[in-house]
Amino acid sequence: MTLQPPADDADVPRYWRELGLPGLVDVHVHFLPERVQTKVWQYFAEGERHYGRPWPIHYALPVDERLALLSGLGVRAFPTLPYPHKPGMAAWLNQWSAEFAQRDPRVLQSATFYPEPTAGADVAAALAAGARVFKVHVQVGRFDPRDPLLDPVWARLEETGTPVVIHCGSGPLRGEHTGPAPMIGLLERFPRLQLVIAHLGMPEYAAFLELAERYERVHLDTTMFGTDFTERLMPFDAALLPRLGALRDKVVLGSDFPTIPYPYSHQLAALHRLGLGEEWLRAVLWGNGARLFGVTP
Repeated sequence: MTLQPPADDADVPRYWRELGLPGLVDVHVHFLPERVQTKVWQYFAEGERHYGRPWPIHYALPVDERLALLSGLGVRAFPTLPYPHKPGMAAWLNQWSAEFAQRDPRVLQSATFYPEPTAGADVAAALAAGARVFKVHVQVGRFDPRDPLLDPVWARLEETGTPVVIHCGSGPLRGEHTGPAPMIGLLERFPRLQLVIAHLGMPEYAAFLELAERYERVHLDTTMFGTDFTERLMPFDAALLPRLGALRDKVVLGSDFPTIPYPYSHQLAALHRLGLGEEWLRAVLWGNGARLFGVTP
């Protein structure tokens, strides 16, 4: 019997069970302090002004309901991925994230940093407190990842091998420091960084595929990739599919839950319809993320 993609969220557990998986590892989920989350959702509520089309948030729900939804979907591990947009935010975002991680064993304790004099100390403190993944948003933060203030941060994260989910592509909005050039420069200096390129680097897909091919520890996450929403804005060139298939062990599931303009199941259906096969799907939906974060069934 041919595996069918999930029809809706209620059908997601059937899908991963038929793939022979114990659930899903989603490396791109956000839980933020309430006042920060409110501001983020207010921004996306004005999606037409920012992106030229509406961005309705499918899961604008209280925290406990969002946690329950992830449980029902079968997401066995996920981060919270805070990110600052100015100096002075990182330390308290990291503290909040550490406290949040204590409420649910599925949470991968997350942290962040910003190019400021305290960056090295902030990251050292977060690692000492148990951070397992960091988040960087180049467009929102409006900084160059090669900023000298971040040299001790990148050196420490390269040494520890701690994954860093980094939004560095120029989609859905271009920033002064987005695109592959800053990342190429960063990796030339710190080639062993365990980077997870968010959104598959959209729309500069080919350039970020090349970085994943070139550098052993560079991964790509699938956040919003291949969905109807993204394909209308930043389509993926089908000629690149063989390269994406060959990177099976370096692609990890990401969703951007809860701030997505469609049901969670659509992300899985979009990956399914790429036609890269069940082994690829098993690696992306569970195996690679589980290995990256040491997640067991």
